[in-house]
Amino acid sequence: MSDPNEKSRTQFNKLQKKLRHTVGDAIADYNMIENGDKIMVCLSGGKDSFTLLDILMHLQKTAPVAFELIAVNLDQKQPGFPEHVLPEYLASLGVPYHIIEKDTYSVVKRVIPEGSTTCGLCSRLRRGTLYGYAEANKVTKIALGHHRDDILETFFLNIFYGGKLKAMPPKLLSDDKKNIIIRPLAYTREKDIERLAAFKNYPIIPCNLCGSQENLQRQAMKAMLNAWDKQFPGRLETIFASLQNVAPSQLADTQLFDFAGLTRNQQTEEFITRDGEYASSQSGTGTTNAGLDVLAQ
Repeated sequence: MSDPNEKSRTQFNKLQKKLRHTVGDAIADYNMIENGDKIMVCLSGGKDSFTLLDILMHLQKTAPVAFELIAVNLDQKQPGFPEHVLPEYLASLGVPYHIIEKDTYSVVKRVIPEGSTTCGLCSRLRRGTLYGYAEANKVTKIALGHHRDDILETFFLNIFYGGKLKAMPPKLLSDDKKNIIIRPLAYTREKDIERLAAFKNYPIIPCNLCGSQENLQRQAMKAMLNAWDKQFPGRLETIFASLQNVAPSQLADTQLFDFAGLTRNQQTEEFITRDGEYASSQSGTGTTNAGLDVLAQ
């Protein structure tokens, strides 16, 4: 009879290896971490940021480049927030950390009408505070715990409700050009993070400010994607791959592509194929089939 504990350890090791691999791939693909970086890991107390910190700490020991980590949590002064949990956990890990204390809770409650979703204002206030801390402490990269499901949900939210073709990029320069945001979990599925969190028994802290409010639009996107994933295995992988294989000349954004200036026999687009080689999609006799061949790869 097989040992259930041994089976559990095997499953845990396999899962942990998988997550480390997906994070490593994302970091390499987008050059998220460079030698000498000081990376601020934004820790909310949720499963995603705990997983992010865990994997980056392992990577810090094995990566060919040297970088610093500092875990930062914003204590927004929510009533009942267990202030001792994160400091005790982070101290046990031996990772440098800092708790920023700022009462954004009162601001949100004062500004947002009762019953309305607080997430938008809360996020803006939190982002501004964290950006300010990063700039003051010579942080070169800000690591957030958004995973692949977050990116896909945001993609469809923008399509259905915002009229925009955009998502969350794995790497981003902030609007003020002063901060680089990285999302090392960009290739990682939420269900894998949930499984790791259960194995690791992270001290999860729920958000009491907005945790009781369902963001109905995002929940609808999550339900839609979960249904697709069950009915059509592999569909979510294909959709995410589409975010990495964009052909501007095949869309309709006149700011992104010069449709008005198109002429016959003109090279219209240059892009990188999946095998890493450059290719061109051109209009005019003798070139169209070659472009189609590349797109079909």
